[in-house]
This record gives sequence, C-alpha cells and structure tokens, in this order.
Amino acid sequence: MTDTDLEISAVTTLAAIAPEDWDACACPEALNGGVAIDPFTTYRFLNALEESGSVGAGTGWSPRYLVVRDAGQVIAVAPLYVKSHSQGEYIFDHNWAHAWERAGGSYYPKLQLAVPFTPATGRRFLVRSGHESEGFEALVQGALHIATENRVSSVHATFCTAEEAERGAEIGLLHRVTQQYHWANDDYADFEGFLSALSSRKRKTIRRERRIAQTFGGEIQAFTGDTLSPEHWDAFWDFYQDTGARKWGTPYLTRAFFDLAQTHLADDILLVLAMREGRPVAGALNFIGRDTLFGRYWGAREHHDCLHFELCYYQAIDHAIARGLSTVEAGAQGDHKLARGYLPVETHSLHWMADQGFSGAVSDYLKAERAAVDQDIEVLTSYGPFKKLTEDPE
Repeated sequence: MTDTDLEISAVTTLAAIAPEDWDACACPEALNGGVAIDPFTTYRFLNALEESGSVGAGTGWSPRYLVVRDAGQVIAVAPLYVKSHSQGEYIFDHNWAHAWERAGGSYYPKLQLAVPFTPATGRRFLVRSGHESEGFEALVQGALHIATENRVSSVHATFCTAEEAERGAEIGLLHRVTQQYHWANDDYADFEGFLSALSSRKRKTIRRERRIAQTFGGEIQAFTGDTLSPEHWDAFWDFYQDTGARKWGTPYLTRAFFDLAQTHLADDILLVLAMREGRPVAGALNFIGRDTLFGRYWGAREHHDCLHFELCYYQAIDHAIARGLSTVEAGAQGDHKLARGYLPVETHSLHWMADQGFSGAVSDYLKAERAAVDQDIEVLTSYGPFKKLTEDPE
C-alpha cells in the first residue's frame, strides 16, 4: 500500500513533533505568511487543546498523532485519538455502538481521526506538498495498523474533505455523507446586497430580527488579534460554561484553552460580544480561515429576543462580506439556520470496521442514509429564503 522505505509512527504528544514539520503538512499554504485554509489542524490549535487538558487524561480523547517520515523528513501527519465515548464528534455513531454491543462486542475504544469538538470540514490527512499519494496511503495504513494491533472496533475520519472521502472510498474505506448549513457569499457588497437576494417575506423577517436584537440595551462589538483581552475570555468562559452545561452536560474545553487562545490563536479568532455599560452580556466565538468564517460557540448571561440570531448568524455574514470570505460554516445541526440564508450542504467522513460482517451492514446503512440526505438537501434547499426564478425582482 505504501513505499516500504516510509517510517510510520504514533506519538502521544505534539511535543514530539517540531511545529514547523507539523505545519508544513497541515497548512503548507501558510508557510510564506499566508492564511491557513482553517486553523483547526495547525500545531497551535491542536497544541492548545493538549496543553489546556481539553484532550488527554480523563477526557476520553487520548492523542496518538500519526507521523510519516521519508528518509527522516516528516511528509505526513494526522490528528488521531483513542476514544472511550462518542462525545464531541458531531458525526453520530451511537446506534452503531449499541448494535455492536448488543452483538456481544466492545465498541470502545475506537480510533478517531478528527479535530476534537470541531464540526468543521477540512483536511484530516495532512500531507506535505509533493507527497500527496504516498502520504495519504501511509496515514491510512498507520491508523488501520494501530486499530488491528490493539483490537479496537473501528476507525473514523470525520469532517474530512470530499476529495479525501473519495480517495478513501477508492481504497476500501466506508464513505458517509451527512449535512450541515453553510452560508455562501455571492459577491455581496454588503448585508443589504445579501438581503436583496432573498424573498420579500424573508427579507422583512431578518430586518425585523436585527432590529429586535439591537434592543438589548447596548452595542455589538467585534474583537480579534490585539483587540482581544483576558477580560473578554473571562466573560466568554461564563457564556461557554452555561451553554455547555445545557447542551452536553460538561463543557469540552477547559478554562486554560481560552488563555492559550489569547496567546497563540488571537489572529485566528473573531469574538463578537454584546456589550452593555462595558460589560459583555452575550457572545459568539468564530475562527477565521483563508476563505471561511467558522462559527463555533455562543452563550449569554441574559436572554434577549433574537440576540442569538444576530451574534451567531447575521454578524458572521457581515464580517464574512467585509473580509471577502466565501463561506460561513455555522456549526452542526440547526434547521433554523435555513431561514437565515444558510443552505444545506454535504459533509463527509470515512469509516473502517474491524468486523467484516458489521462493516457490510454499516455499508448498506450508509447507502440508504446517503439517499435520504440527498433528498433532504434537495427539499430543504427548495424551502430556502432566496428568491425563486418566478419571483419578480424588486
């Protein structure tokens, strides 16, 4: 499957890999001062997860970073984790786990090739330029070797690119298609330009929601880079804890992660805060990619009508247009995003099951699921807020 001269290993800490070697594979587009396609597989982001204790002992995410070397040079890496649960993944396999265990097996531990707690599409098989074919195959081989040697149930590469999914399927991995809601920038000059593409009723609804959101009694401000301060993270930590406790019981990220974000990730972050008398009352955390703004977390100390829509969706659109970004990814799930200009798109993952019989059953399931997803995307898109061809322009 791979050149026998390649050395494939797994390490339990990023400290075992030079940052420049990791990023030469993870974000070669940023090596000469460019912006990474997304920050989530960069050394600085993954290392912040590790150093903050957001992954590692006691979290159910145990790092086994894959490293491929050719004559000593690192040519490919991947963020691989041993998982003892299925939390923080957003590609749901709970039914697979239940079926496996009803049949008498142990679904956990499993291997997850992913960015923890981050349902954002991006490269998962990180390969230095010029080594695309052998690097990809070596990473797959490395993950499957670890799975086989340790007799784990399965391997999952989640939110990979469509190209990676196609390549993985060609070498026998199972390809799963799910869907999210993304906003696409059709070269809009400003938010009003976006609204002009919507039907009259949807346009009026969004304008009304934005007016209502502004009645919280303060002003909305955005912070990034040097304008971010530790006080902002103190407030956002409170928001994040509240949202995490309500949604999934225990927040995934530790307080230390946000301190490290202030030091190492400030230029990757857009933090939108609703401020009243100098005090944040609600906020939305976004990450900035080369072409995409990634909405990640939201929280509030107080409830105000429509403020969630404003901070998470409309402010993200505003900033994407201002920055010339092509897409806003607003995170997992949420049919309510459709009415706000976020349309359904395919997302991809790859899977391998140790048991061939179970693998066959999952393969059949994925074929039926994909047909259902394709139909859902078609129907949901037809219900989107954009003008229909038969609607008269205004």
